[in-house]
Amino acid sequence: MTEKTSRASGDETVRDFGPVGAPVVLGNEPGSFAWSVLAKRHPALIRQVRDAFPFGRRQHEALDVLLDEITNGVVQPLAPADHDHVRWAAWGQEHFRRSWYDAPFLWAESYFYRRLLGAVGYFGAGPWQGVDPFAPFKRAELRGDAVEEELRALDTLASASAEERATALLHASLWGNRADLGFRVSAGEPAVDDAAVVALVADDSATLWQLLPAGTVAVVADNAGRELIPDLVLIDHLLAHGHAGRVVLHVKPYPYYVSDAMTADVVDCLRRLTEAPGEAGRIGGRLWKAMAAGSLEVRTHPYFCAPLPYEEMPEDLRKEFADAELTILKGDLNYRRLVGDRLWNPTAPFAELTAYFPGPVAALRTLKSDVIVGLEQGTLDALERSGAVWRTSGTHALIQVRP
Repeated sequence: MTEKTSRASGDETVRDFGPVGAPVVLGNEPGSFAWSVLAKRHPALIRQVRDAFPFGRRQHEALDVLLDEITNGVVQPLAPADHDHVRWAAWGQEHFRRSWYDAPFLWAESYFYRRLLGAVGYFGAGPWQGVDPFAPFKRAELRGDAVEEELRALDTLASASAEERATALLHASLWGNRADLGFRVSAGEPAVDDAAVVALVADDSATLWQLLPAGTVAVVADNAGRELIPDLVLIDHLLAHGHAGRVVLHVKPYPYYVSDAMTADVVDCLRRLTEAPGEAGRIGGRLWKAMAAGSLEVRTHPYFCAPLPYEEMPEDLRKEFADAELTILKGDLNYRRLVGDRLWNPTAPFAELTAYFPGPVAALRTLKSDVIVGLEQGTLDALERSGAVWRTSGTHALIQVRP
C-alpha cells in the first residue's frame, strides 16, 4: 500500500492509504448500495425509532431536523457543547457544510448514527440519557421464534463429534450475521433468509483452526441477538474444548448501526441462554461462570464507533490486539474497517491489506456492502456470470485469515 495524503485528526492521524484505482466508497451514485443506505435506509430508521418510543416534543423536533437535513440539506457539525464535538470536528472538517452523499460512505454512516443518538437525547443530561433507541428491535428479535428454534438445535448438535460441532458452530457464527437488523430496516430489502443461493466466496477455515489452540483469542463482535448468541456459543466451544485459554469479547461502547452489540446485549443474550432448557442452558451456565472466572472478559473502546479504518487504531487498542494470539473480526462493518472502505479490485490480496494488523487476524463476514478483497479470479468470474447481487444481498459470505 502507498500513503497518498495525511491530515491531523484530534487524537489520531488519518491517512489515506491505497493504490491508484481503489477509490473511497461514496454515496453519490444514484442506485448504488451506498446511495440506497443514505437515501432510503436512514430516513426509514428515523421513522422507526420515532415510533418505537413515546418521545417528547424535543426529541420529535430534533428527529424532524435530522430527517430534513439528510434528505434536503448538508452535513451540519455537532454543537460546541457536545462532549465529543472536538473529535468529530477533526474527523469531519472536510465534510461539514457539504452533501451527505459526497462524504466517504463509512464516515457518513457513522456520523448519521452519532446524530441520531444526539437527537433522541442519548448523550445529554435528562430522562432519555443512556436509553438505547434500538433496544426494542433487538429485544423483539431475541424473543422471536427463530432464536427459540436455533437454541433447540443445540440439543441435536451436542451429540455430534467435536470436529462436526466446531464446523457447525463456526458457520452458525458466520451466517448469524444475516439477522442484522440494520440490513432489513428499509422496505424492499431482499429476504435473505429465503435466498436460494448461499455460498462461501472464500473459506480459510482450515487455516483458522490451525492457529488454535491459543492462549488468548479476541473476538470483535458485530450484531446483537441472533448473531451474538451463535458468537457466544462458539466462544463456549473454544473455551470448553481447549481451543482458547481465554477469550476477550470486544463490543461497542454505545448504540451503533441499529443492532451492534454492547455489554447490555451480551447480558441479554447470556440470560436468554441460561433461561433456556437443555444444551443452550448448559452453555449459558458455563459462559456465566467463565465471566466470573475471567476466562471470558467483555471489553469496549471508543474507537469501535469511530468513522475510521482499523489501520488508524490508537496504540492502546493496538496493544489489546497484539496481546491476543488470534483476533476474530465479525461482520460487514468490521471487514470494511479492516481492509479499508474502498472499491478494491476483488482479487487484491487480503494478507497485504491487513499486514498492518498487530497479530493473526480472521474475518467472518456475510457480504452486505460493496467492499471485497482476496477472491480467486475463477471465483470472481463465476460470481459475475451468475448475475446475482452477491456483494450486498447477504446471500454470500467469507472466512478469510491472515496468519
